[in-house]
Amino acid sequence: MPNTNLANATAEPAADYLDGFIDETQAADFLCQSVRTLQKWRVSGFGPHFYKPGRSVRYRRRDLLEWADTRRRAHTSAA
Repeated sequence: MPNTNLANATAEPAADYLDGFIDETQAADFLCQSVRTLQKWRVSGFGPHFYKPGRSVRYRRRDLLEWADTRRRAHTSAA
């Protein structure tokens, strides 16, 4: 008998995983960038949305994925 739990499983990550906060080191790893690049993006206003509770900087994985999806291109000459 087939396992119905596996049949109903989706490829989508859990919402609490996507909505959880991560620090800039984890965010840099998530985007395959350096921490310094994320810092430069924050200063210039280019990068993904971030949160600044006090002195620390935090990102939501969902925001990182959405930001990365807006930069998806089919070829190098795409605008």
